[in-house]
Amino acid sequence: MENLIPIPELCIHYSVELSFFTNLSEMGLLEIKTIESKQYIDSNAIYEIEKMIRMHQELDVNIEGIDVVFNLLQKIDVLQNELTALKNRLRLYES
Repeated sequence: MENLIPIPELCIHYSVELSFFTNLSEMGLLEIKTIESKQYIDSNAIYEIEKMIRMHQELDVNIEGIDVVFNLLQKIDVLQNELTALKNRLRLYES
């Protein structure tokens, strides 16, 4: 439990409703762990959660929009990795 952060503490810290985290979980963007009827998130997810909160609060992006953005970012990351691998293979043939 040392790497888990209680969701109510996050709600207070980031000034968001509990439903925000519930909706992220329902969209598959966040894994909520329930222990003895209390909800937690893994501390490793904080960076991603902060990005989602900023999108929601500063850019007024709804949960569905956040889902689209994160899916596109994942696809970009995969494509960048493929491009790097292809460039490395090409260098082998050019040598």
